[in-house]
Order: sequence, then structure tokens, then C-alpha cells
Amino acid sequence: MNKIIKKRILNPTVQLMEIDAPLIAAKAEPGQFIILRTDAEGERIPLTIADYDREKGSVTIIFQIVGATTEKLAALNEGEHIHDFVGPLGKATETEGIKKVAVVGGGVGCAIAYPVAKKLHELGAEVHSVVGFRNKELVILEEEFRAVSDKLALMSDDGSAGEKGLVTDALKALIESGEKYDKVITIGPLIMMKFVCKLTKEYGIPTVVSMNPIMIDGTGMCGGCRLTVGGETKFACVDGPDFDGHLVDFDEAMARGAMYKGFERKAHEHACNLLKKGE
Repeated sequence: MNKIIKKRILNPTVQLMEIDAPLIAAKAEPGQFIILRTDAEGERIPLTIADYDREKGSVTIIFQIVGATTEKLAALNEGEHIHDFVGPLGKATETEGIKKVAVVGGGVGCAIAYPVAKKLHELGAEVHSVVGFRNKELVILEEEFRAVSDKLALMSDDGSAGEKGLVTDALKALIESGEKYDKVITIGPLIMMKFVCKLTKEYGIPTVVSMNPIMIDGTGMCGGCRLTVGGETKFACVDGPDFDGHLVDFDEAMARGAMYKGFERKAHEHACNLLKKGE
């Protein structure tokens, strides 16, 4: 079992937890993830490693409350324990050789984009970060991104934070202003990543996406996280989660993800009722 040593509410639906996990912290790299269970009967869910402290032996996760398990996780407090916390899993984001990069994050995907931007900044790369949210209330990690970015474009759908518009608007403006990127790394909703890749393909900029489909075992055995990349079947948990964005079949990925929404909604409602009874 792993102890929760810090808990912070970032916005109404997103929380940060720092977990005591020295063995994972010793090997974790940006782009990798963990799989956890809140209790012995709980489901397994993957969460990307948002940060890690090797000296302290801790791993930070940031999650959005969208289903039954994240509802249960959000109900835990500092000092309590997570039953299973396994990792690091997946391949780390490739950062070597990149001198100038645009890191594009959307919503809670910014929790995955931040450690990548941080690592590239530490390696001496010029980092331009573009982050987008629906509104001001949902903004997370703004100051953290500012600390590791040479340029930061904050976008919101309604204009209540930063500039009004989409992340693709800001990225296109940067490219057309003359910025030359070795690579674009984008992480967020599938529809956002699809259109970021469509834009960068027009300009011939190599683009990496982080795919986070449904996972169960995290070892490539169940096949639940399969997706099509360049006409071939890949498994996000072992072949990724990073892939060449210009080769990913986003329409297929979105269709597969939508298959579970009804089930997840019912499970979420059931979990909410159980938590209320326990108050």
C-alpha cells in the first residue's frame, strides 16, 4: 500500500496527489504512467506520472473525477493509502536531441504535458508551451508551465483566461510568425490532438501524441488499449503511450473511447451513492 502524503484540489473536478512510492520515483521518466487500485476490489486505472521526486521518493499524479474509481480516489485524504500503485509503465517520452519544441496541452492533459516541458527545459531546449482550457475555473499548472517555458500561450474557449480561442490558433500563430520547431508534442483530448496533428502536417513538423485509451493490465496482454498507427495495430501500454501523431487513426480511437461512456456514467453514479451512504 502507498501513502498519500499530499493532496491538492486544482479545480472543481481535478485533484493532485503526491504518493509515497520510492521504487517508482527512482526510475520514473516523463511520459510514463502508473496503474492503481483504490482498494482490493477496485478496478485498475492508468494515470500518467505528472511529476516525481527521486530524493523524497514520491510520485505525483493529477486526475480528473470522471468515473467510479476517480470518485473513490478523490474521497481519500492525506495520510490514507492507495491499495495498489504500480509502475513506471510505458515508454518515456523521447527528449534527446530536441533543441526547440512546442508542447501543446489541453485540459487535464496538461498534467501529462507539464513533466515533458519540464524535462526538455532542464535539458536546455527552448520550450514554447501552448495550453488550453474551457474557462478560467478549469486552468491548472499555469505557474508551473511559466517556470519551464520560454514562451507560454494560455488559451480558453470563452476568453476568461489568457486569449480566447483554441490551442491550434495559438500554435498556428507561432508557426506563421517564423518559429521553427524540431518537434511538436501534444497531449489532451483526442479531438484536440487530431487537429493539432492536422495543422502540423501542413507545415511538415514532426508531431508526437500521448494516447491514453482504456487499459486493464498495462502489459499488452488484454488488448484493451489497442489503436491503429500507420495501418498497424499498436498497444498504448507497451508500444506507447507516445506515437507519431501523423500516423494515428484518431477517428477509430474516438469511436472506441465512446463505447464505454454509458457504462462509466452508471458506475460513477453508483459510486457517488455509495460515498454518500458512508458520510
